[in-house]
Amino acid sequence: MIDQVKTEERLSRQIFQLPVLVAALGYLVDMYDLFLFSVVRVPSLKDLNVPADRLLPDGILLLNMQMAGLLLGGIFWGVLGDKRGRLSVLFGSILIYSLANIGNGLVTSLEQYAILRFVAGVGLAGELGAGVTLVTEVLPKQIRGYGTTIVATMGVLGAIMAYFVAELFAWRLSYFIGGGLGLMLLVLRVNIFESRAFEAVKQKQVRRGDLMMLFGNRKRLAKYLQCILVGLPIWFVVGILITFSPEFGQAMGLSEPVMAGKAVMLAFAGQVVGDVASGLLSQTLKSRKQAIRGFIFLSLIFILVYLLFPMRDTTLFYGVCVLLGVANGYWALFVTIAAELFGTNLRATVATTAPNFVRGAVIPLTSLFLLGKSYFGVLYSALGVGLLTVAAALIALGYMEETFQKDLNYIETD
Repeated sequence: MIDQVKTEERLSRQIFQLPVLVAALGYLVDMYDLFLFSVVRVPSLKDLNVPADRLLPDGILLLNMQMAGLLLGGIFWGVLGDKRGRLSVLFGSILIYSLANIGNGLVTSLEQYAILRFVAGVGLAGELGAGVTLVTEVLPKQIRGYGTTIVATMGVLGAIMAYFVAELFAWRLSYFIGGGLGLMLLVLRVNIFESRAFEAVKQKQVRRGDLMMLFGNRKRLAKYLQCILVGLPIWFVVGILITFSPEFGQAMGLSEPVMAGKAVMLAFAGQVVGDVASGLLSQTLKSRKQAIRGFIFLSLIFILVYLLFPMRDTTLFYGVCVLLGVANGYWALFVTIAAELFGTNLRATVATTAPNFVRGAVIPLTSLFLLGKSYFGVLYSALGVGLLTVAAALIALGYMEETFQKDLNYIETD
């Protein structure tokens, strides 16, 4: 009994080692920038003299440029993480998105804004996957779920911070603050070390970060697609229901206009609770899949409430945004299971590209939403897209391997 207590104490101390804390702070800055645009979309576009009737389509254009950067950046950083190491991604990505953040605060036209949202997306793409990969490899399997929960929770706090910073400062200064935080964190990363699992694989003559190993093998490709589909409901909620909450509020006929920044902040406040709850639930059940399935069903319930419940009060609407955020709290588990499903020589590639393909899926999802909006209206078009993402996620999860107890010291072979 005494030995077991000592073992648990030793394991708990490892959770807060430097790579975990640095990865968590990196994801905080990452999410700050990613959702700062959602918060300042309307004021920044108005300041650039975009007409009121163009706020939604031009906002979607900028969002899609950011997501396109995430898609391409996810591939680049994922391959680099397996070929050159996790640290190369953590250094390169934070430098690019910090400088792009500063550039976003200097734009004078919609075209410049679009280009810099793309560049920021490329930089943002590497942070979460490399951080989670590093954390899963440096922590024992008994506690790596706690480590990735810390990373995800700090990231969500970054999204909340974006709201309060934008409330206190002008949108340009808010971007400058994000860039400055990233550059400060870059200095802190000098002291972190590469994972032993990667260093061991680096000494072997094996293919690393090779996309053909992923896409040229039917079984691996199926696992990879399952990972992406499981995460779709999260970014349907974030990329459509929350980002464009003012338009949904108007369609519902709410008593007061909805502030996008407040909706983002409240949704991510809820996601802090969800991330912690899903992480603890996964550890208690000793199952990633059971915890994720529960949260997907929870997400379905609150999507239906958001789109079908007859709301007139704006306060009630904001309350539902909080609940949607709670249901979105399986993001950390989704990225963790993506990292755990693949060997060390492909782990960074998958853990970095999968969440960015989920984020990038906002492009076809928003396109479907806009297409359906012409025929079914705002609410029912979103409902159709939302049900599609939930159904795809549940089917994919059903075929997915359980990874809670999986040993990660292995490689993918030809």
